Amino acid sequence: MGKDNSGFSETGLRRMREVLARHVESGKIPGLVALVSRGDETHVEAIGTMRHDGGAPMRRDTIFRMASTSKPVAMAPVMVLLDECRLRLDDPVDPWLPELADRQVLKQIDGPLDDTVPARRPITVRDLLTSTFGLGMDLTSLGAPIMNAIFEQNLTPQGEEPMPEPDEWMRRLGTLPLMRQPGEHWQYHISHDVLGVLVARVTGQSYEEFLRERVLDPLGMKDTGFHVPAGKIDRLPPSYVPDPQTGEFHVWDEAAGGRYSRPPAFEGGGGGLVSTVDDYHAYFRMLLNGGMHGSERVLSRPAVELMTTNHLTPEQEAARSALARNSVHVSFGQGQQGGWGFGMAVRTYRGDYAPIGQFGWDGGTGTTTYADPDNQLTGTLLTQVGMTTADSARLIHDFWTTVYQAIDD
Repeated sequence: MGKDNSGFSETGLRRMREVLARHVESGKIPGLVALVSRGDETHVEAIGTMRHDGGAPMRRDTIFRMASTSKPVAMAPVMVLLDECRLRLDDPVDPWLPELADRQVLKQIDGPLDDTVPARRPITVRDLLTSTFGLGMDLTSLGAPIMNAIFEQNLTPQGEEPMPEPDEWMRRLGTLPLMRQPGEHWQYHISHDVLGVLVARVTGQSYEEFLRERVLDPLGMKDTGFHVPAGKIDRLPPSYVPDPQTGEFHVWDEAAGGRYSRPPAFEGGGGGLVSTVDDYHAYFRMLLNGGMHGSERVLSRPAVELMTTNHLTPEQEAARSALARNSVHVSFGQGQQGGWGFGMAVRTYRGDYAPIGQFGWDGGTGTTTYADPDNQLTGTLLTQVGMTTADSARLIHDFWTTVYQAIDD
């Protein structure tokens, strides 16, 4: 699945460390942990401190809130169910998710919630996997009645109140019309949380139980889950959201007693995981190996290929790319890869140092992870600084530039 390689150059890795250290020394990033891997070579940097005012240093095993970087990992249980023919791509989801049956669709995305037409067809598994089932986070529709309703119902983790337990969450979701016809338009985030409920209902286990049994445990991802146990809570830094105007650090979530210190009512596949650089390295290395972890098969090769292939039509991708470009002041350049697979971006054009075929995603808490089949490379960078300012996004961009300039063939 790629060409031979000889790892990274010492000069390139030294430059990477210097650039990462510069971000920490600026005072805008308290600390970070980065892991890059190519072939048999793995390199880790842990720089800075857990808190913005000092304290314990960052370590290789520091645990981070992954936010949307959860999406690529959270997709794997669905692929297991496809491998086992317990789900099919084009089956309607109505038998498991009756709350999504017989949908109404808004005539206009910014119109009143009762101005609707019937959905042309049922929602399918494929619609959920490709984020085209008809509902999602839409930056172009903030303030519209449907987006207000999504926030008011606590259907996303952005709200102050925690998301309700899965059956109640689905009930609330089922009271809303769709924003778009099923399969028509790519929309962000909500589909991944629906998939977690689907996995639980198909398997009769909680989403985390099935994820752990079939993906996390086989890969040795012992620090990945939907909360941090008491015995590990000292390894979780606070999560900061800098003030967009002043850059002043505000704590969004403290470690002890915070929202990740106990199991959540809703196990959110869209952004609920905590993890470490080594756990994510294991997962993305498995994807690069076509679903194999050592001698054990976690996913079939076709499942991995399906996840990491662009599934959007040219029209859908044009709308997604326009959203990323036109909202660059909000997204700080993330989301401009040109394609979307299952739970992750797939690069379809060369717009920066990364080649076509690279796949992965970023998280709003200051996280990023991608793999590159062409160079047999994985990289993960984790911070505790949310993207209310451009600081962590700029760090992420610089990380990937320095990863690629360090390649030594």
